[in-house]
Amino acid sequence: MKLNGMMMTALMAGIAAVAAAGQLKIELPKPQFTGTPKDIRSPNLEPARNGKPRPPIVVPDGCDQVLSRDCKVTSSDSEPIIGELSYITDGDKEHDAATYVELGPGVQWVQIDLGAEKEIYAACVWHYHGEARVYRDVICQISNDPDFIDGVTTVFNNDHDNSAKIAAGKDKEYIETNEGRPFACKGTKGRYVRFYSRGNTSNEMNHYTEIEVFGKK
Repeated sequence: MKLNGMMMTALMAGIAAVAAAGQLKIELPKPQFTGTPKDIRSPNLEPARNGKPRPPIVVPDGCDQVLSRDCKVTSSDSEPIIGELSYITDGDKEHDAATYVELGPGVQWVQIDLGAEKEIYAACVWHYHGEARVYRDVICQISNDPDFIDGVTTVFNNDHDNSAKIAAGKDKEYIETNEGRPFACKGTKGRYVRFYSRGNTSNEMNHYTEIEVFGKK
């Protein structure tokens, strides 16, 4: 089959776009637990990966920069029980008592202000990863509205039964490790990035060690 000029141009553009994209590389902290994790059951838990890495996230060339480093963080719990909200964007992902934030029970959120509207291509969140546990109702949304009323885009949601009363999602729950949970955001535009959670399988509290948001500076 012969390709006309327009088809050839589109094909070449597609090839160029693939060539200009690359796998997102995320710097990981040291693993904190080894061996067989305790038996965690959930109707929405992802299948065991048995040491296999997650599928890579592909982003356009130059869109793998960390946009969130040292950005301002606010929260539904303005006075964390442990730690400071600034820990969430300080670049320290290692697990120890001086790196994570503990918020109260129930549905809580943390919100990162990127300072201006950005094109966001990926994000990664590390909750408490000192032991195997599952955080409930992990949701990530992006918006230019700091109150998340207008123009809200949900890019990750594993609240399969809408127990957080935000919206039901189709993503899977996962066991916390030093890998965090990365996911693609596909160039979603926004200034604010908000993460929700609702306790975990070890206790009712909500914890954050680090969040990284990736895009083009």
